Amino acid sequence: MSNDPPLQPYKLKHLTLRNRIIVTSHEPAYPEDGMPKERYRAYTVERAKGGVAMTMTAGSAAVSKDSPPVFNNLLAYKDEIVPWIKEMTDAVHAEGAAIMIQLTHLGRRTRWDKADWLPVVAPSHHREAAHRAFPKKIEDWDIERIIKDFADAAERMKAGGMDGVELEAYGHLIDQFSSPLTNELDGPYGGSLDNRMRFCFDVLKAIRGRVGDDFILGVRYTADERLPGGTGKAEGLEISRRLKQSGLVDYLNIIRGHIDTDPGLTDVIPIQGMANSPHLDFAGEIRAATEFPTFHAAKVPDVATARHAIASGKVDMIGMTRAHMTDPHIVRKIIEKREDDIRPCVGANYCLDRIYQGGAAYCIHNAATGRELTMPHVASKAALKKKVVVVGAGPAGLEAARVASERGHEVVVLEAANSAGGQIRLTAQSPRRREMMSIIDWRMGQCEKHGVTFRFNTWADAETVEAENPDVVIIATGGLPHTEVLSRGNELVVSAWDIISGDVKPGSNVLIFDDAGDHAGLQAAEFLANAGANVEIMTPDRSFAPEVMAMNLVPYMRSLQKLDVTFTVTYRLEAVEKDGNQLIAHVGSDYGGVAKRRTVDQVVVNHGTIPLDELYFELKPRSKNLGEVSYEELIAGTPQSVLRNPGGRYQLYRIGDAVAARNTHAAIYDGLRLAKDI
Repeated sequence: MSNDPPLQPYKLKHLTLRNRIIVTSHEPAYPEDGMPKERYRAYTVERAKGGVAMTMTAGSAAVSKDSPPVFNNLLAYKDEIVPWIKEMTDAVHAEGAAIMIQLTHLGRRTRWDKADWLPVVAPSHHREAAHRAFPKKIEDWDIERIIKDFADAAERMKAGGMDGVELEAYGHLIDQFSSPLTNELDGPYGGSLDNRMRFCFDVLKAIRGRVGDDFILGVRYTADERLPGGTGKAEGLEISRRLKQSGLVDYLNIIRGHIDTDPGLTDVIPIQGMANSPHLDFAGEIRAATEFPTFHAAKVPDVATARHAIASGKVDMIGMTRAHMTDPHIVRKIIEKREDDIRPCVGANYCLDRIYQGGAAYCIHNAATGRELTMPHVASKAALKKKVVVVGAGPAGLEAARVASERGHEVVVLEAANSAGGQIRLTAQSPRRREMMSIIDWRMGQCEKHGVTFRFNTWADAETVEAENPDVVIIATGGLPHTEVLSRGNELVVSAWDIISGDVKPGSNVLIFDDAGDHAGLQAAEFLANAGANVEIMTPDRSFAPEVMAMNLVPYMRSLQKLDVTFTVTYRLEAVEKDGNQLIAHVGSDYGGVAKRRTVDQVVVNHGTIPLDELYFELKPRSKNLGEVSYEELIAGTPQSVLRNPGGRYQLYRIGDAVAARNTHAAIYDGLRLAKDI
């Protein structure tokens, strides 16, 4: 028996959990037709294989038809979900982990124009800013119907083999009843705290009456909304005591904050550049006041933080949810004393932000997450050892090198710079995004562990590459900033990279033309504004920085608005000309009929990258496949078999931005899915 605090077992009612680390409820948006089919099951089971004590699915499963998911959630109101749940719970239990599911009615936190186009209901007509729907004020028959829906859904989950259900209260209908900010009902469900809590307790009673006492029941709720007029800390403590005293629940899962706006959500679930475990001490106060089983999760990215949370008695179970999206095998690696091998969560929040924008959660630097059916978390050994030469030590090249070396190949990496990192090293120049370097540092550690040879300060040409006698060559040379986008005056502009890297001195009156819409534009703006420049960000799009996405945008806006940066949408920079010491920027619009001018002293263009691909095209005629990739084999996850030049010397591939400007996840996915089959 280990003495390590997070590895200690924990008895929760009748259920013995094998350690103190859990994956809290979250929705990766992998359901098919609202059901947890093969992909969802594979994702969930992988975390159980990795040693977690309990995994909680769904964030959250809908109990009623007038709670339509705003992204792809599980539909707990359908009887057909039971056999799918059973397959998943059986598979998780076979790996030694417990499994629960989170149930909810979203209340106003959804839209009426989803699913069956039913009215949104809430205890007031107040709209939630995030989802914009004006709700119908809930009626007595709605309340009766929804209470029954909760009980029906819980009964389905028990029939499916779940160890328990957790009610999602915070921000959802249950919390909308308990918060004085969102409850404008008269008694018996509005007014006093007794009345506002009645709906929660009626739901709990209905569920407990249906599932019995041998079923775990918990609530994830906000014990402090941190909003004027909302549920404050004192009332949150009282709610916590009442939940314990009710005898209806088996644990409390603590949230602090509100999620009705992007800034509020980001404070509840902090991203990179924000403090780790900001609400852990508060959860500890709840546990101390109630002396009741307490769970908590909020930016607990590493084992040291989890160890502290348990050892100090702050909580009984600690959630490492995003960390397990990055590495599902955290607990196994702790047990095996391989903590250095844990792939670190960098807080990029690509997982959560992408659910709304892209439809499914992916980890920025683990491309196997959510693709467990086709991509390995640990690469298998190759039958035949090969010599693999990778050109470029950015995220794409390092992933290819890592996976190829893990498969047992001899790998050599050629890099023109004096250190690894590529664009990541540039991104990490901003203090807020410093954590991104862990993407590189972890891969360097893994490559060194598997014997990869690195040759830095090496400008690779065809002769250099072919001197290695490779079987496979992977070009991961990335790209260079693309600023040739104007009808005239391209020589007068600088790139966002020039500003971020410090290669170009900031101007005092700067126009940033950003139609890539990614982090680089905002990073450059922040750098310039902090240097004292007057900054305007202009984009031809109808919104700025669309690739940054919601929660990642929050820290930028908190900074840039204080620095009085101006944001201009739907205008296009067309040309720049010199006028003495100044620049004249000619501005038009894709909508037509506009001709404006700006007088500035610096113009910055952020327009993605152009592939640095000369070496690829130099090597292409001498390769066996002439650079061709079979997309059918790539998608199917089978080895590449293209042979277009039988006299060729090696297989040749290019990945990442050496193909086209994309993002870090795409670069890493390229590296993984090619190298895993070499």
